[in-house]
Amino acid sequence: MKSGEKGKRILIYIGLIFWLIIDLFPVYWMFTFSLKNNEEIFGNNIIGLPKHWLWSNYTSALNTGHMSLYFLNSTIVAVATIVITLAVALMGTFALTRMVWKGRKTLNKFFMLGLTIPIHASIVPVYVTLSRLHLLNTYWALIIPYSAFSLSMAILVCTGFMNEIPRELDEAACIDGCSIWGIFFRIIVPMMKPAVATVGIYTFLQCWNELMFANIFISKTELKTLPVGVQALSGQYTTDWGPIGAALVLATFPTLLVYIFLSKSIQDSFAAGAIKG
Repeated sequence: MKSGEKGKRILIYIGLIFWLIIDLFPVYWMFTFSLKNNEEIFGNNIIGLPKHWLWSNYTSALNTGHMSLYFLNSTIVAVATIVITLAVALMGTFALTRMVWKGRKTLNKFFMLGLTIPIHASIVPVYVTLSRLHLLNTYWALIIPYSAFSLSMAILVCTGFMNEIPRELDEAACIDGCSIWGIFFRIIVPMMKPAVATVGIYTFLQCWNELMFANIFISKTELKTLPVGVQALSGQYTTDWGPIGAALVLATFPTLLVYIFLSKSIQDSFAAGAIKG
């Protein structure tokens, strides 16, 4: 290897290490923040390691702050939203791209209009609708709006992937006696794994971190989600910031796990999207 190429590679490694430090620093700061008391947080030890590792902040967040209950509520809402969004998006995209019927292009344009509507611009009509359906203070008050607003992006992603699947596969399966549902479940869905991963991650992040709907549509403590629970830890006169940091770590942990276990699918979806582009 030439000295010039070796020098370039060293510079690249140095740049990547520097970039990694920048990316990981917020995670480090949040973790150390969660193990300090107010004196250290607002004193001279903002960045350094805590002098006294207060693991009791996590106990306080889980017990006093009811983070375990909020975590369960967020998990229920997120899982239900992902399942509904994927089921409707995959079946809807299959009908829009693989079947020929009058009005399918118009309906596809109607779905794409959803991308232009900010989710929080519809708070009033959604609230009135949910109130008349007596769905406020239920899990459905969050699951239905989250699924509806995730559907446009899900159909857009699935359409790009499904259009690349050769139609000859459908024809061959039909000749072999496969039904429409058989084609969908045995051929289309298995080949849509990168799209499923992309839509699943996008939907998860959107509903896991959403605060406005969860704060307005849910008033019962036993049904609140993590973002609302973290917000509720702030006191009216004084605030113990250590448990809030612990709650933030607990709320961030699932997103890190999702990326760790689905990183291969994420890379495959990006690669497939690049090839399609």
